[in-house]
This record gives sequence, C-alpha cells and structure tokens, in this order.
Amino acid sequence: MKLAIIPARGGSKRIPRKNIKPFVGKPMIAWSIEAAQQACIFDRIVVSTDDEEIAEIASEYGAEVPFTRPADIADDFTGTAEVVKHAIQYIQSEGDQVEDVCCIYATAPFIRSKDVQQAYQELNNGWSYVIPACEFNAPIFRSFQQNTDGSIEMFYPDKFTCRTQDLPEALHDAGQFYWGKAAAWLELKPFFTRDTYALRIPAWRVQDIDTNDDWRRAELMFVGLEALETKE
Repeated sequence: MKLAIIPARGGSKRIPRKNIKPFVGKPMIAWSIEAAQQACIFDRIVVSTDDEEIAEIASEYGAEVPFTRPADIADDFTGTAEVVKHAIQYIQSEGDQVEDVCCIYATAPFIRSKDVQQAYQELNNGWSYVIPACEFNAPIFRSFQQNTDGSIEMFYPDKFTCRTQDLPEALHDAGQFYWGKAAAWLELKPFFTRDTYALRIPAWRVQDIDTNDDWRRAELMFVGLEALETKE
C-alpha cells in the first residue's frame, strides 16, 4: 500500500488555526489534500489530527480521518517522524500492509503532484527517503550573526576570501513532503543521511509559512505563479 499522511494538529501558535486558515480561497490543508489526490498514486490519503474542526474540513475535501491523534504526540515538541510512525501503526493494525509512505505537510500550498510522482519514482531506486530540496537564496558560507553589542561575526570566517563561485553548493529542505519506506519511518530513521535522495526543485516554488509576513508573501507568490501558469 502507498499511503499519504498529512499531519495537522490544532495547536499552531504563531499563526492560529494555520492548517485550516483560508489561503487563496481554500483552507490551507485543502491544497495538500488535492495535490495528493492529483498524484493518483496513493491507496489512502490520511490526515492525522487532534482537532475536530480540522478533521471535518479534511473529510470535506476527500481525505480520511480514521483516528484522533493522541495528545502525547500532538504537542509542540513531537517530531514529524513520530506522528507518521503512529499513523502507519494504526493503519497496519486495521489489517493493511503499508510499504511506502509520503508525509505531506498541511501548509505546503506550493506542492506539485508531479514532484510527488517523481519523488516516488526515485524512492524505488533503493533510497530510504526522498525529499524535495532547493538552493539557498544566498551563499550560507558568507552568513554572519550580530552580537549583543551590535557587532557582526562570520559563521565561516575561513571562507571570507573565497569567491562566491568557489563556495560549496548548499541546499535546504523545501518543507513540502517526505517520501519514505514504511520500514524507515517505523525505525525513526534520520532524514538527512546518505540514504536520502534530494529531488531538486526551484527556489521560487518554496516558501516556509511560519509568520504572518510569510503568509502574505506566500499568497502573493501563489497568485503570481497561478497567473504565469495560466498564460502558459
């Protein structure tokens, strides 16, 4: 069985009710559910939530909500892998054999079904996980911090004299989805190892949404991308 799991707890702090807040005309989680549906590769699309309203909206958009997430894994400290592991174990307790699992974040409106499909193809090449990733917008080896007295200090002073084109390429997690073998999830195997493949996607389709400023930027990006895709 190929399973999509969308974690969506109700207690988001920085943007209250973030998972179901309207985003360009739909509850935010709806974009993730629809991307999973449009990929046409999942046997089941399951939302893991502790919140009745989120469960109701997820069901309206066609996802399953077969259980209520326990309180001990619905706090601010529980990681994604633990939530996915619980969902896999629940589904398998019903008698279904789970082989491949894609964790799709509920706040990933830029997710594309074609990326989900391509990542799954890569997973079948022997990887434990496949994640979408993109380049940083600026060279991280030129980054610096500001001290309490206002002065600055480079994180990598040994790279100061390097030309930008000579610096190592650095990628970051796009924060949209993680494909993984069920066994890897159940073992809580770390993501960022040599057993994980990075599917490259363009940085202009990536935006973290953790603050109200992020939200506004994401909406503007989304509308702009829709306009460009419509012209094409």
